[in-house]
Amino acid sequence: MAAVICGSLAFDTIMTFEGRFSEQILPDQLHILNVSFLVPALRRDFGGCAGNIAYAHKLLGGRPLPMATVGSDGTEYVERLKGQGISTEFVSQVHDTYTAQAMIMTDRDNNQITAFHPGAMMQAHRTKIAARSDIRLGIISPDGRDAMLQHAAQFKAADIPFVFDPGQGLPMFDGTELAAFVDQASWVTVNDYEGKMLCDRTGLSNAEISRRVQGLVVTLGAEGCEVWVGGEKTVVPPVKAREVVDPTGCGDAWRGALLYGLEQGWDLRKCAALGNQIGALKIASRGPQNYDLGTLKF
Repeated sequence: MAAVICGSLAFDTIMTFEGRFSEQILPDQLHILNVSFLVPALRRDFGGCAGNIAYAHKLLGGRPLPMATVGSDGTEYVERLKGQGISTEFVSQVHDTYTAQAMIMTDRDNNQITAFHPGAMMQAHRTKIAARSDIRLGIISPDGRDAMLQHAAQFKAADIPFVFDPGQGLPMFDGTELAAFVDQASWVTVNDYEGKMLCDRTGLSNAEISRRVQGLVVTLGAEGCEVWVGGEKTVVPPVKAREVVDPTGCGDAWRGALLYGLEQGWDLRKCAALGNQIGALKIASRGPQNYDLGTLKF
């Protein structure tokens, strides 16, 4: 079984600020904000939601099919995917723009400030989803606005169950559009901040959203996650990380595990528990695609 993973492929420039943002940003001076952070540590990694989710899914034994667009500088990323045994049949290249770029700065408390240039991602709607016997599952993760709208409708038309994971793309949509995503999806995943925004914009509670789909998961970072099924909430406890090194890509690692569990026919709580394990492994490693499973058993 293959899973289509709609989202971005991006290059992540990850910087480490050894202080705390809260000590440098003065709340009463936000109207004239002008700050500079010294970042002695800097690295460039392969990232983007589709790439990160596909990495975790493949690591667990799944067959990911990332659906994404790269720019003129994206050949290296395409070759990396091929080298990992990840299909690139749904990865297209646009030669008059750059691959999406994320500039991520993390402070000593793992707070992050991110600047994101979408680049080629804005052309992701050019690739279409159609019914195919080996494709049984999909996910809509943050992507170009048109791509998210069109791919959700195409999943629905092809009768392919999918996860709606709006992430940082959620603010692009109004309440009516978000409610339509929910009604087309089989599962919804958000973090706690996104979950509050989703509820505010749709006018639906977590319980009400969970009754419209097979399940809703609200991830809570170090506190684990809430699994909502049929209006009932279950808290799935966190897994303690060996060490906390870099939170970049933890949510995507979690979602790669979710897809794997759904493919196996697991209930949502078991999927979430595996996601918590993979998230704990990822946060102990720098970059979103540099961890391995070690001695993990599942």
